[in-house]
Amino acid sequence: MLTKHVIRKNMKVTALELDSESVIYLKHSFPLEHVKIVNDQTFQVIEADFLKKDLKEIYGDQSFAIIGNFPYNISTQIVFKTIENREQIPEFGGMFQKEVAQRICAPHGSKTYGILSVLAQAYYEADYVFTVGPEVFDPPPRVDSGVLFLKRRDNYDNLTCSYSILRQVVKLAFQQRRKTLRNSLKTMNLPDEMREKDIFSLRPEQISVDAFVELATQIEKL
Repeated sequence: MLTKHVIRKNMKVTALELDSESVIYLKHSFPLEHVKIVNDQTFQVIEADFLKKDLKEIYGDQSFAIIGNFPYNISTQIVFKTIENREQIPEFGGMFQKEVAQRICAPHGSKTYGILSVLAQAYYEADYVFTVGPEVFDPPPRVDSGVLFLKRRDNYDNLTCSYSILRQVVKLAFQQRRKTLRNSLKTMNLPDEMREKDIFSLRPEQISVDAFVELATQIEKL
């Protein structure tokens, strides 16, 4: 169990768990008195839905890292919430379904490059660490898993556009990934002279993260 290894580190650990039976198990397996207290280290278990929980209720304005073996059905939503709370989350590590982990770390020009790739890499350096086969699980899943690590970029707070406009542009672009931006961004009613720029003749997978940021910046200034 990941929790067992994390609480041995010299740090404060908060476990968020939605399943009530798992919460009981964690509290019984790792009671506070059994945790080595070093430099004010504490371990607490909170029964909560990570996607719905206001993280400031737990951490205030303090920074914290996230690590976990994430439920595959909500793993992308966990990444989106991490990006939205990037001011407090400098590091993020975890296990996903292999295809999702590869998509987050994918470079532009690849078939797996998409919305999640652009938004995550705009604010974080994304590294695919290793693959985990189904044979190490009991019961074994039908898919491979992948572990990734995100480290927040030094200039994460200096992006020239807001997260909301970047997400809007990227989402529209990849919703019709076979079309060029000239077609996929039609609903934004952009000026004709902007739509004549070279980038609008490209499909979204051909556009780098930096180019998406620059485009979103120009659109936001309109």
